[in-house]
Amino acid sequence: MKYTLLLMVLLMVVSCSQESLEKITDILDYNIFLSDVESKKTSKYFEQWNSMIKPDSMQLMSFGIVAGEYSRYFQETGDISQLKMAEKALKKAVDIAAIGKSGYQRALARNYISQHRFKEALELANSSRSIGSGVIESQKLLFDVHMELGNYVDAEQYLDSIKNMSDFDYLIRLAKWNDHKGDLETAINFMEKAKENAESSKNTSLMLWSYTNLADYYGHAGRIQDSYDHYLKSLRLDSQNAYAKKGIAWIVFSYEKAPEEALRILDSITKNYRSPDYFLLKAEIADYMGDTLQLTHNLDAYAIAVDNPSYGTMYNVYNAGMYLELTEQFHKALKVAEIEVDNRPTPESYNLLAYSYFKLGENEKALEIVRKYIEGKTFEPTILYRTAEIYKATGEYSKLAEIKEELLGAIYELGPSMESKILNL
Repeated sequence: MKYTLLLMVLLMVVSCSQESLEKITDILDYNIFLSDVESKKTSKYFEQWNSMIKPDSMQLMSFGIVAGEYSRYFQETGDISQLKMAEKALKKAVDIAAIGKSGYQRALARNYISQHRFKEALELANSSRSIGSGVIESQKLLFDVHMELGNYVDAEQYLDSIKNMSDFDYLIRLAKWNDHKGDLETAINFMEKAKENAESSKNTSLMLWSYTNLADYYGHAGRIQDSYDHYLKSLRLDSQNAYAKKGIAWIVFSYEKAPEEALRILDSITKNYRSPDYFLLKAEIADYMGDTLQLTHNLDAYAIAVDNPSYGTMYNVYNAGMYLELTEQFHKALKVAEIEVDNRPTPESYNLLAYSYFKLGENEKALEIVRKYIEGKTFEPTILYRTAEIYKATGEYSKLAEIKEELLGAIYELGPSMESKILNL
């Protein structure tokens, strides 16, 4: 009997090992999308409307259209200057608009959300709602802002106020709400309905949005093949979509354990796409490979990229994570976490604060923050892992055991370098 059990265990280990080596991606699927093509930052349409704007211009339509083009260029290039120029145009539109002011306020609020200026976004959203024009759109915006600020009671109320099971915007927000509650299966169900809605309307931008978000959800659920297929669908709609390429790179790295190929994919993105966080991901992969030279190079590239006042607080979470995980600058992490809690008092922000105190040896203070602001309020694996470390250090072993079991199922999301850390908790 003893030998039979031993054989069963060995067979399970072999089976798991074979499963982990299963190949999902194929270089022939995505290589065509890795060409070195820089996204355009202008067009005849843009130039036509931009030429109408003068220093004392009152051409309201020009400002709105130009701001929309700047925002699109930011999405395509990651160039922060494009987002800031969109802000400038929208502020002018808000100032001069007599009719349609609420719409321009909503557009400016969304610009501020992109910049992580959430309190300013909330002011604009409330102002837009009070005007009374485009009420449903303002309620959608208010749900988004309150979710970002961690005001979940208010967010739920605004979600209820826009209920419409045939509306794409409602379905994606309902998916986000269920994901926030930890009900991933329901979140996927609603996102799949949103995808069907987008496909039936043949709206390319909505299809692209639903494909990339579904790919993320599928990855969280361990449905790696489905995740990969939807990133490919995204690239067939938009061959330069950096987010979809990044998603494939993560599958190659975290699931297939092929860091060199993952870096090759990311290198093709960072040639032209300017979002600094891609360098941090490259640094994480280099660290996993034990490549100190590439690790240092990418950390330097990240530091240079974010040393731009236009970013404001957009990269606070990434900065704090770097200080905590890669450079061990714990006092710097604490300062950033305090700013982030003031700006955005979510469980994620409080987690940065608690983990900073933990790294500085103030375990009881860290535990106090966990109990008050984090326990039962989030299911995000990185936060759960840091919380588990704090539980271990403070002797909360029963709570540690519960989280550890959940973390073992989230190794794909956390990355291959985390597996041994989780096992050693």
